[in-house]
Amino acid sequence: MIKFSIKKWRSTIYYYKVALLKSSAPILTYSYKSKIEVGKVVKVPLKSKVKRGVIVEETTKPIDFETVDILEIEDKFYTKEQIEISEFISKYYFCSVGEALNLYIPHNNSVETKSVELEEINSPNLSKAQQIAFNNLLKKDLALLFGVTGAGKTEIFISLIIKNLKEKKRTILLMPEISLTPQMEKRLKRYFNDKIAIWHSRLTKKQKQNILDRLNRGEIYIIAGARSALFTPIKDVGLIIVDEEHDDSYKSMMKPRYHARDMAIYIGRKIGAKVVLSSATPTLSSYYKYDIVRLKEPFIKTKKRYIFIEGNGISNLILEKIEYNFKKGEQSLLFIPTRGNFKYLYCPSCGETQKCPNCSVGMALHAKYRQIKCHYCNHTQPIPEICNSCGYSPLTTKRIGTAEAKEIIEKNIEGIVVEQFDKDTITTPTKLKKALERFEQKKSHILLGTQMLSKGHDYANITLSVILGIDYILGISDYRAREKAMSLLVQIAGRSGRAKSADIIVQSANGDFFEMYIEDYEEFLKDELEFARDLYPPFVTLARVLISNRSEKRAFNTTKEIVSKLEEFKEIEIVGHGKAPIEKIANKYRYQILLRSSKRVPMLKALHQINNPQIEIDIDPVEFH
Repeated sequence: MIKFSIKKWRSTIYYYKVALLKSSAPILTYSYKSKIEVGKVVKVPLKSKVKRGVIVEETTKPIDFETVDILEIEDKFYTKEQIEISEFISKYYFCSVGEALNLYIPHNNSVETKSVELEEINSPNLSKAQQIAFNNLLKKDLALLFGVTGAGKTEIFISLIIKNLKEKKRTILLMPEISLTPQMEKRLKRYFNDKIAIWHSRLTKKQKQNILDRLNRGEIYIIAGARSALFTPIKDVGLIIVDEEHDDSYKSMMKPRYHARDMAIYIGRKIGAKVVLSSATPTLSSYYKYDIVRLKEPFIKTKKRYIFIEGNGISNLILEKIEYNFKKGEQSLLFIPTRGNFKYLYCPSCGETQKCPNCSVGMALHAKYRQIKCHYCNHTQPIPEICNSCGYSPLTTKRIGTAEAKEIIEKNIEGIVVEQFDKDTITTPTKLKKALERFEQKKSHILLGTQMLSKGHDYANITLSVILGIDYILGISDYRAREKAMSLLVQIAGRSGRAKSADIIVQSANGDFFEMYIEDYEEFLKDELEFARDLYPPFVTLARVLISNRSEKRAFNTTKEIVSKLEEFKEIEIVGHGKAPIEKIANKYRYQILLRSSKRVPMLKALHQINNPQIEIDIDPVEFH
């Protein structure tokens, strides 16, 4: 056991508030014999252990307790802005200041950071439409670049980064992890060489440390990566770009449950950096809230023919189309959605899923209880035998998987090589690189996979896309089901026809719905705003309270107590409460409460009133499992 002495007399003693990193503990007060700068990383005693923390404020001597000394001062530090941003994260996303600060990688005090020294960089040749978009973005501090797939948004990013470098400023470029392909890395390094670093979860510890050392020395001008790149120790940031801003992977599913897109906007305002969001299929909220810069035409105009067919799985027609494309020497893409955690009953005849009468979302199948259930309001009903929409029977849950699809294609088309592209197969960076190299060199002929296919893969020879299971996405238990399905269809279709005409086969019983919007996503967003009005974001704020406990009785009672407290807040609507869709994780029973309010501030006030260590609060949730 480590012993710590408390000295009762010194000529001068300074007192500091310290946030403990990686800890849910509140801010604690410690003392030290000399002055320490706010933001410094220190080591402090806590009971019998030594913890790392951050000085967040100098304070006065506490009246009602004695303090213990800070043990050590490290070379690392957090800036004033990082502390203030972490305090915001703590309040808005319901975590401790220490947990919020831990998102950041601190700066290194022992290294002198060089300023930006611009070498000659050749800017991309922009088309007239790209140049207009670029000029419009220069006029705005925050804007949404809404451009069709293949419009050349990356060239606009590169032009903005070069302009930012000329002003001696650095850039953060955020992308979903699945967009950080070797192809995208090569494209960016063609312009910026070693001045850009790619930051993602597949880097080794040594690779990450090398990037951090170079960041601290000021040798890196652009950090491109997944959401954690936002919290790297990069200085003098003048531009933050959030590509594919609609992607749910920007939302952390662990505490702190922050959204990187929303934090990029907040940080941009805080440090005076320009923020550009970008997507071919922006979220409803971003489309509604922010200034829009449009790119309505692809850089290379090609003809795309959409063919809607009904059925389930890989039909003879699909096999014939793939074989015809293969024999022409061209490549194909076949998309199958991920299975997810839940099954949904859908109608093979009309494609409809069984919807909740209260929430307009699909109801998940719980075969164990012989019922279907809404994961929003917890409405349940017996498993139906016939379709509510058209009367067809029987309903089905069966969907094809990637391994089964690969087997069917290779069995029926002689000589074709299928590149299976999902998380079960692509498990390392090396496997990803080799798979894409085989496809680029035409050693494989069809990319077959899940949502991993929807980003960052631009191959001129893909002239056929086959999209299966889109009706399943349309019927999931999510108020954004239509938005997710439409977005995914547009994104997958956008992988083909980049350089020459292409066919897109969509297997769906809802062809009429998709055909209405496939060429005009903005029209879809306008109609979807009417669907969301008064019920869902951007018009209301949603929050999810998650309760978990090893004792089911305690979890149930805690839920009951919290619901009782929340009922006192008149501006908060309790949409539903009960067992969470995934009822047990890590031997803990899980319950949830879903809340809605037309005003954000009353929602936050109510949540702070009920917040305690037994619960987890997810503000602006994107999943409800």
